[in-house]
Amino acid sequence: MLESTQQALTLAGSFCAMGFAAIGSAYGCGVAGAAAVGGWKKCYVQGKPAPFQLSAFAGAPMTQTIYGMLLMNQIMNKAPEMWAVCLIIGIVCGCAIAASAVFQGRAAAAACDSFSETGQGFANDLMAIGIIEAVAIFAMLFAFMLLGKVPAAEAKAAAEAATALL
Repeated sequence: MLESTQQALTLAGSFCAMGFAAIGSAYGCGVAGAAAVGGWKKCYVQGKPAPFQLSAFAGAPMTQTIYGMLLMNQIMNKAPEMWAVCLIIGIVCGCAIAASAVFQGRAAAAACDSFSETGQGFANDLMAIGIIEAVAIFAMLFAFMLLGKVPAAEAKAAAEAATALL
């Protein structure tokens, strides 16, 4: 019973990583998407063509969900007795990735407003959005480094089999 509870908590940590990241992505894409629609409306009112580049801004926060999924896959294969580490990493890193997506969405919304009005600064806007993206990448990579110190479930089984042979 204890091992199944530990396994459940390890899996909960893995899903927290992806779940929180996806919540942040949904919020960020929602904010940026609403700004893109507003920017296109501005263009239509002024008789200007609607810039397709606003779609890139609107979708930018979506990548954080992928980072959460990658982290989820790394956590779910860890030894069940390491559940506390897995749960903490999943929650904290998932929240860090989510925060990156939220603020990236806000920056992307400002980029939509700016670009739809001026038609200039696309590369500069992407650089600012990319800097915010880097926070999520760093959080994920540092979590991978820490998880590298946590034994995998297969390693535990192999160690038990070797001990049984002795």
